[in-house]
Amino acid sequence: MIDRMIKIPQGIILISGPTGSGKTTTLYTLLSEKNTDEVNIITIEDPVEIKIPGLNQVQVNVKAGMTFASGLRSVLRQDPDICLVGEIRDGETAEIAMRAAITGHLVFSTIHTNDAVSSINRLIDMGLEPYMVSSALVGVVAQRLVRRICTECRKPYEPDEYEKEKLKLEPGQKLFKGEGCPECNGSGYKGRIAIHEVVVITKGMKVLLDKRASEEEMRQLAVSEGTQMLQDSARDLVLEGITTVEELNRVAYTID
Repeated sequence: MIDRMIKIPQGIILISGPTGSGKTTTLYTLLSEKNTDEVNIITIEDPVEIKIPGLNQVQVNVKAGMTFASGLRSVLRQDPDICLVGEIRDGETAEIAMRAAITGHLVFSTIHTNDAVSSINRLIDMGLEPYMVSSALVGVVAQRLVRRICTECRKPYEPDEYEKEKLKLEPGQKLFKGEGCPECNGSGYKGRIAIHEVVVITKGMKVLLDKRASEEEMRQLAVSEGTQMLQDSARDLVLEGITTVEELNRVAYTID
């Protein structure tokens, strides 16, 4: 779904999630895929976290009047093919980013929301018109990081009733956890892996957007069109023995 989104020549793609959920790493990965000699990519960041050869990277400096909004205005005069705006924090930045997306640029940015669907409504709450969001937005990726079970001390165990019910396990199905070893400093975890919730703005989603449908309606449509919710993405990793129920509850707990 993400590959489909980044092939589109114009529009805006948002990555959402809390601080420390790997949003910037994902954005840099997507930019690296698009980074060729023929493509002019300009980024506006606060701060520039990773320097990538071939990209024109600009750092925000509020004291000098260089904000995301003013920087993006200047950048658009240099006819970039792709822009990265570090974060959409206010209505002004959101509006300029949307206008850039409508006028033939591919724009990447991040936004602080809990899931992919609520990011769409956050843009409207910032003062953007629904028609503008539906015509500019290509898709939203919500992301979290969960810890991987250490492969050196990973052991199967019998799940309790809560885990059986939460994960809808088959009778006799086992789960995994790390017992703790010198390799993982006794924590039972080593490394991290991302879980994702990807919402593509399809024709059906645009219709819902234009009529200001509720988040629940949008969520139901997204699931019917192939979106996997964060909790389901984490559940798959638990069943595969890559992470634990504790990690699922930590990053994607919902009250059903």
